[in-house]
Amino acid sequence: MTATLDESTVRPATGSAVRLAGVHKTFGAVTALRGVDLDVAPGEFVCLLGASGCGKTTLLNIIAGLDEPSAGELELSSGRPAVMFQEAALMPWLTAAANVELPLRLAGVSRKERKHRTVELLDLVRLSGVGGKRPHELSGGMRQRVALARALASALHTGNDTAGSSAPSLLLMDEPFSALDAITRDVLQAELLRVWRSTGAAVVFVTHDVREAVRLGQRVVLLSSRPGRVVEEWQVGDLPAAEEAETVAVINERLREVISSHAAA
Repeated sequence: MTATLDESTVRPATGSAVRLAGVHKTFGAVTALRGVDLDVAPGEFVCLLGASGCGKTTLLNIIAGLDEPSAGELELSSGRPAVMFQEAALMPWLTAAANVELPLRLAGVSRKERKHRTVELLDLVRLSGVGGKRPHELSGGMRQRVALARALASALHTGNDTAGSSAPSLLLMDEPFSALDAITRDVLQAELLRVWRSTGAAVVFVTHDVREAVRLGQRVVLLSSRPGRVVEEWQVGDLPAAEEAETVAVINERLREVISSHAAA
């Protein structure tokens, strides 16, 4: 899918799961994003980091197709991305299995195939045996696991074209663990990394937590305060513990500089 608007710069999408070039977004007199360039490779885990109100969620909504840029270009090599939000947003009247199965049913996948995939996905997020429970019977962490399985059902399905060849799958995550307690959040971060390595999907993960970004991402992308633009990037994948702590400190300092410069403007 390609969305091209006035003032856009056309660039090929070869080797990318998603590419944004010169993306602007305005809401009336407010400019939320200004000239964002971002390229995410197939299978890459990228964390978008920035202060509250910097446009992280706006950017994610544009990639997801939930909003359109005011100018610039968006290119996707996958089908429609799957999105996971802060809240699990499960259908309360459906079982956990039925929630996971829903995007497959809407996509016209056969009953036998979607049942099979649902069992596989619930097992992948370590929820085998709870498919018959409804959301109110599950803990907050378990509901987020169901939401992850549902997002994967959508992402991995749309990542395959009608000819059966595989295109890059893309999972967009908007601070999905922020409402959870610290212990549950740590567990689900580890689970997300395990699931990501198992599926090979590209992930764009929005957070305001520097430590979370460094722990999860292969690359951390820092956005400026509004209007959001990319100001710096760090390669952070597989850092030793000592370097991880140092990198967290460096990024925290740079984030404080970005916030301070905005406050002084």
